[in-house]
Amino acid sequence: MSTTTIRIEDELKARVAAAAEQMGKSAHAFIVDALAERVEQVEQDAAFQVMADERWAGIRTTGKTVAWSDAKTYLTARANGDKGRKPTARKLGK
Repeated sequence: MSTTTIRIEDELKARVAAAAEQMGKSAHAFIVDALAERVEQVEQDAAFQVMADERWAGIRTTGKTVAWSDAKTYLTARANGDKGRKPTARKLGK
């Protein structure tokens, strides 16, 4: 394990200490957890962007997409515990 030094304003340091105490953690553990959560979020955002780019490329290539009303009906059914009928992709504007 390596060591990294960071410089933070006194006010932020005090806030970190207070938040860490509320969570029953050391300031070090709090900072490490916060960094890990942020890195995870950045990685998830990047993966989402890759997926979005791939799906957009598919739409541009095929011209097919699912209407929002069909997707909404399907997702609502799934959220309510119903299997729902998966919507079918169709050409844009049809």
